[in-house]
Amino acid sequence: MRKKEATVLIVDDDDDILFSARISLKKYFTEIITLNNPKKIGNKLTGKTIDVVLLDMNYRIGFEDGKEGLYWLRYIKDISPETTVILMTAFGSIDLALDAIKQGATDFILKPWNNEKLYSIVNSGVELSRSKRKNTQLETIQEHKDEYFHKQTEHIVGRSSTMETAMQLVRKAAPTDANILILGENGTGKYVFAKEIHLLSERKNMPFIHVDLGSLNENLFESELFGYVKGAFTDAHKDSIGRFELAKGGTIFLDEIGNLPLHLQSKLLAVIQDKRVIRLGEGIERDIDVRIICATNALLYEMVEEQTFRQDLLFRINTIELNLPALRDRKDDIYLLACYFLDKQNNKYRKKITGFSKETISALNGYHWPGNIREIEHIVERAVIITDNTEIQTDDLHFSTKKAAVKTTDNLNLEESEKLLISQAIEKHQGNISKAAKDLGLTRAALYRRLEKHDL
Repeated sequence: MRKKEATVLIVDDDDDILFSARISLKKYFTEIITLNNPKKIGNKLTGKTIDVVLLDMNYRIGFEDGKEGLYWLRYIKDISPETTVILMTAFGSIDLALDAIKQGATDFILKPWNNEKLYSIVNSGVELSRSKRKNTQLETIQEHKDEYFHKQTEHIVGRSSTMETAMQLVRKAAPTDANILILGENGTGKYVFAKEIHLLSERKNMPFIHVDLGSLNENLFESELFGYVKGAFTDAHKDSIGRFELAKGGTIFLDEIGNLPLHLQSKLLAVIQDKRVIRLGEGIERDIDVRIICATNALLYEMVEEQTFRQDLLFRINTIELNLPALRDRKDDIYLLACYFLDKQNNKYRKKITGFSKETISALNGYHWPGNIREIEHIVERAVIITDNTEIQTDDLHFSTKKAAVKTTDNLNLEESEKLLISQAIEKHQGNISKAAKDLGLTRAALYRRLEKHDL
């Protein structure tokens, strides 16, 4: 039998008890430590992680009231609250042991003990300790995430009519628990809007969990989102909580949902409908209380027609549908955004650039912004780094040489224009179908059909 990775500390003033307990447990656990003086407990607890302490309740001859045991119990729980404490006591002290459980002990075992019973109690204590430690770790991670999250949240900048319409919808939908689908091109701020919705909701003080489905390996989809239990698959060495459970009470943001393979969409649909998850390798249904926000740049309605995206899943995720405009469709906001990012980069790089020249403003307004807000931030940041001027000049800008518009042609035939666009996308991405399809706003299957149609 392989030993379990665990450290057990046994504290008793009777050396025979220490020897007996050590011999009984050392074949099951990797490290057994014995102490005949409880005053040394502190050194052991601060020196390493102790999973379980087996603690005697009496240490002085003639004193059988258990007060020393209760004192050391409280001492252990103060120093290491995740450590499981199991009391060792004689038959006549059961009432005292029960009182100790009320004060933080997990269980007790009677002397003399049955070895199988001792192993069972200690093993349960090890698992409980690990569970507590893991929950504490998750809470700490989430606490830091939330602190960073609130500090890093970008403001939504814009006063154009299209942005005001979008913000009006956000203000109406955010306080509800309605599922929201955010649509828009890459770089239009879908992630920023999802965070804004969360911060305006009743769940703002709870977790915000971002899941990029586009980068998630489909073999890990279930385990990452729903969690798994030890032994569920080859590398499942311990239980693991999934993203849905991690978002308990808060919001889960499923980004790039258009990239989710069809066979996995039904599993996600079941979770959204039932509000329950089942960890991989386990049959227990766990209730989840989460707000679901999804986003994509894919043409979901076209994908539904092509049967590459489930219509019932689309209905579930778009109780509220939020369409974010491309930057080229909100010209009034370009200069506003440029100023916002200039201020941000001035602070970041400790510069004092006062603004943009008139020629630069004209160039910014005349550019087509294929990368949307993400691109304007990048261009302003680069300009701040390289400029030697107090104002950013046109020479400081570095626009993309790739044009958003198609090559000019006198042929207005729709079929020919489509063929030209597809040819350009294939050439641009050097034959990479996935990237070309994404650039065109199509699925791989839809692009393949068009390639066949146009004999490309």
